[in-house]
Amino acid sequence: MTNNIIQRHRRPLLRLRQALASGTVRLGFIGGSITDARPRYNWPEPVIVWLTEAYPHVRLYVENAAIGATGSELAVFRAERDLIDRGCDIVFIDYAVNDHEEPKEQRMRTREGLLRKLLQDGSRDVVWVHTFCQSFYRAMAEGGVPESITELEALAEHYQTGSVWMGLHAMDEVRRGQLRWEEWLPDGLHPTERGSLSYAQSVIAFLQAELSEEQPLTATDERHELPEPLNPRHWGEAHSLALSDIQVEGPWVTRRWPHVEWIDQVLETAAIGARLSFHFVGRGLSLGFDFGKYASEFRYRLDHGDWVTVSRSRPDWCPDDGWYRMYGIADDLPAGTHHFELEVIHGDTKECRGTNCRLALVGIVP
Repeated sequence: MTNNIIQRHRRPLLRLRQALASGTVRLGFIGGSITDARPRYNWPEPVIVWLTEAYPHVRLYVENAAIGATGSELAVFRAERDLIDRGCDIVFIDYAVNDHEEPKEQRMRTREGLLRKLLQDGSRDVVWVHTFCQSFYRAMAEGGVPESITELEALAEHYQTGSVWMGLHAMDEVRRGQLRWEEWLPDGLHPTERGSLSYAQSVIAFLQAELSEEQPLTATDERHELPEPLNPRHWGEAHSLALSDIQVEGPWVTRRWPHVEWIDQVLETAAIGARLSFHFVGRGLSLGFDFGKYASEFRYRLDHGDWVTVSRSRPDWCPDDGWYRMYGIADDLPAGTHHFELEVIHGDTKECRGTNCRLALVGIVP
């Protein structure tokens, strides 16, 4: 991949074009804080406005499922409820930045799993969008491609999905003197309203090219068969365990969760020494929590082995609670049934200031 290509058109956006012709479009987004709808000015907003202006006869529904400070490890478990079941005709995926600090093997398993889930039934188009963080600067300044983006482009090529390198578009604007760096990324990561507009303009240009009358429709309406996976250990069959299937010891309560909009229910306690356990069938296990500085730590063990004590980082920006955060337990267990146990503890670091254990997701990888 050369460093001067912002848009990559691989397969026509057949599902989006069909939806536009029908008069109803469901537009999906998933990613991190750069795509999150809550700031109200991130790049999806100008894209949405452009679509409403370009296609005034179309009823547009928006499903922005992006959550700040989360990656594809969580997204792969949310794909059905937050995108697929809501009938999205096209989904834009933004995980170049949020995944890049994860181990390469781990992030490629979760990214490909998410992509395969979205493409499985042939009902939607998928477009990768690549944003920017300061860690990407050196490679891009030297005309190269950051490793995280190279990997995503390999997936896009293999599955013939389009992609837009939004970060490169904005950097090119800086090079031409059309955008000041502080207008784009004052903190090196999160774009301002002006920077978000730059990102959006690259996506709008991609859509204009895809939806122009001159663009031929070469794809058929037949269901697309997925190719063989690049990584046979992908998480395409990942699913969640019902909280009601968990056994508890101590003062636990399952409650509807009004504090994080992407969480339906949590299994909650604030009691040191409270325990839970469950059986699962699979090779992988990942837990999702409503996390923050008031969150407890925990220790766990698998299959009655040794106890492992967890000590999670709490960056300065970490809130007291409200961060939907994943913690990976295992991904290469022997096939079969496994037993998991967890005990609530108070962490021994100054960043851990509470004992709230709020389990929101038990993710299983078969």
